[in-house]
Amino acid sequence: MMFSLSLKQSTLPPIPKITNHRTITISPVKSISLPPKINKPLHVSLIQTYGSLQSLKHDDDDHREKSVTVCKAYEADGDEFVVEKTEAAKRVKIGFYFATWWFLNVIFNIYNKKVLNAFPYPWLTSTLSLAAGSAIMLVSWATKVAEPPTTDLDFWKALFPVALAHTIGHVAATVSMSKVAVSFTHIIKSGEPAFSVLVSRFVLGEAFPMSVYLSLLPIIGGCGLAALTELNFNMTGFMGAMISNLAFVFRNIFSKRGMKGKSVSGMNYYACLSMLSLLILTPFAIAVEGPKMWAAGWQNAVSEIGPHFIWWVAAQSVFYHLYNQVSYMSLDEISPLTFSVGNTMKRISVIVSSIIIFHTPVQPINALGAAIAIFGTFLYSQSKQ
Repeated sequence: MMFSLSLKQSTLPPIPKITNHRTITISPVKSISLPPKINKPLHVSLIQTYGSLQSLKHDDDDHREKSVTVCKAYEADGDEFVVEKTEAAKRVKIGFYFATWWFLNVIFNIYNKKVLNAFPYPWLTSTLSLAAGSAIMLVSWATKVAEPPTTDLDFWKALFPVALAHTIGHVAATVSMSKVAVSFTHIIKSGEPAFSVLVSRFVLGEAFPMSVYLSLLPIIGGCGLAALTELNFNMTGFMGAMISNLAFVFRNIFSKRGMKGKSVSGMNYYACLSMLSLLILTPFAIAVEGPKMWAAGWQNAVSEIGPHFIWWVAAQSVFYHLYNQVSYMSLDEISPLTFSVGNTMKRISVIVSSIIIFHTPVQPINALGAAIAIFGTFLYSQSKQ
């Protein structure tokens, strides 16, 4: 609520004397200098008690108690300018986050596909991605580059199902990209909203407007059309992308349930998630593939590609962590709706760039299916508004 005040220049009354000898702590208040003449209306922005002092006794007023308050005022035009400037800075910050997020994701997918083409061991590749991110954050915390989070046992208990779903989704997506083109994996993964609605409806019992259900039709139809017309269709790659969709839906559900009331920043939250996922994934990666297969595959890849292969592995591992970290940091600044729109645009950038870089053959009907699916994802994000 705003109040208009008319202020006249006058001599401020002397600070009343305190007659008793009690020790009183007064919070410092910055002095405010008013201009000689104010032609614009002033509005009250804050009225508060003067520090911790609730009342003062005056000698010249029969020791009657009076409350001392502080009024802070501002000019309307000036404050509106500050608000507009703050909003503009926030938009620039969000735009920077989105551009960085998309760029890092494209770089990760390019190097990830290069590694998997030469070294077809998705379980180890997934493990290295999580290990690189965990190492980066441990060093950042140790050197005070980033403030380490304050966690307890309840935090890690709530995080465990999130990390389990994240691990399954991460490995399944990597398995998919080891079998099919990057563009095909991301076309199928654009159908994640359909999984989200179906799981929320039949598992959690949530109801949605009819517009949300209608938006699923182009998503499902477009993904199906793209899959049927894919020249290099592979069932393992297709199922990997589908499992990844389902796992990430449960990850989001568990995250919403388990992290209520937790005051951990997006960057540190994803760091803890990576570390716990690494602990979960490592024994399974060893059991499924194993050191002997890794050693033979690594030697073969280095002999064929050369030292560049080591750079590819390092790049895909580091960029995986960076793009996920930036996406979680952006969640601190934007709404889930804006995030979902950004995620849709991210998939477009990955699909287009991978087709260009890897010269992926695309039939017109395949491209049409991808466009329909992505358009349906956009409609879904708008209908959830």
